[in-house]
Amino acid sequence: MRYYFILLSFFVFTWLNPVKGDAFQIEVKQITHGPMTHFFGYIGHVQNIPWNRSGRYIVALQTNFHDRMPGKNDPANVVLIDTHKEFQIKVLDQSHGWNPQQGTMFYWNPANQETQFFFNDRDLKTGKVFCVLYDIEKNKRIREYRFTDTPIGNGGVNQNGVWFLGLNYARMARLRPVTGYKDAWDWTNNIAHPKDDGLFKVNILSGKKNLIVSFYQMAKELQSVGKNITSSHLFINHSLPNREGDRIFFFARAGWSGQKGERINHPFVFNIDTSHLNSNRIHIGGHPEWDYGHRMIGRQKERQIIFDTNNQIIVGSLGSPEIFPDPEGDIALSPNGKLFINGHKDKKKKSNYYTIFDRESGSHARTEGFNIGHWQSGDLRQDPSPCWNRNNDQILVPGVSKDGKTRQIFLLTLKS
Repeated sequence: MRYYFILLSFFVFTWLNPVKGDAFQIEVKQITHGPMTHFFGYIGHVQNIPWNRSGRYIVALQTNFHDRMPGKNDPANVVLIDTHKEFQIKVLDQSHGWNPQQGTMFYWNPANQETQFFFNDRDLKTGKVFCVLYDIEKNKRIREYRFTDTPIGNGGVNQNGVWFLGLNYARMARLRPVTGYKDAWDWTNNIAHPKDDGLFKVNILSGKKNLIVSFYQMAKELQSVGKNITSSHLFINHSLPNREGDRIFFFARAGWSGQKGERINHPFVFNIDTSHLNSNRIHIGGHPEWDYGHRMIGRQKERQIIFDTNNQIIVGSLGSPEIFPDPEGDIALSPNGKLFINGHKDKKKKSNYYTIFDRESGSHARTEGFNIGHWQSGDLRQDPSPCWNRNNDQILVPGVSKDGKTRQIFLLTLKS
């Protein structure tokens, strides 16, 4: 493969962003620039961290458009951003399995966070999705997780390694286009509650996969709590392994994006040790994040709440509605669990704002707005999607360029 560099050293701008609150000063630096679009993609919950172990490299996607959904013939470049060399960009590979909201589900391999990361791709001949493990030291793919009968991509890596979750991104493209890969091959087409699809678990070393919860099983659980899902085609969003590696949270959804049937948005927690599927009695909305001790952070009405998944009760809250005006925003807990960020959208101001909250002191700071232009809703919306680094002092956020022609990556550095 041909490699090349893009030098950006003299285009990197730094400024101190005025903040509301007194917890931190926040230094803002735009680290990528046009004419190409650059982004990481997914929210930084469950330690979706763009940096490798040493913090030298940031993995990201690079594309030549951002104003339409990608198809099978629209690859994105998989790139490394070198923080030691003025954010130079090196193209490593390409992915045909990506979307603007979640990127390609990057995740540095917990067993080797310095040189290996996962991303999704598809076979152009068959349309079948698969997950890739890439090594930046060897400059090549060292494994592809291909399953001809049930082609799946990475849907979330266990934070402690060993396994990753597999999802049918072709099914999602049909039922929730913003989260899927258009034109991918779907073995469940026209089946509402397939017994051979749902949430998979893939062993990273052996490559063996297991279907741990089927859509058929989810449908039975939903029927038991009074949901009418006969004609509702189920899909999964936000499959999140917890910090201890023994629980998985996910939403079972249906009736979105103009699909027929009752609209379903039901939270489940799966217990790895007992293989028990638990239907949450309390709906925690937004984009939930795992805290320590089988607790989750999410939304309940106007509050940012803490939910005990074992006892199925709300046990606390973070901040106040004044601190977090939209608790359903994109949220992420720092790796050490001490800092919490909420990114929320102000459509009138056409901007995303970020509130950083210190859980020990209760102090907070809020950034000024980051431009999102007219990309405020729909499949191409610019979500806040903040992502922490491993040292708990920097955050990546996206933004639309001032001229509206590209989307770029910004770096927030916390200054106490």
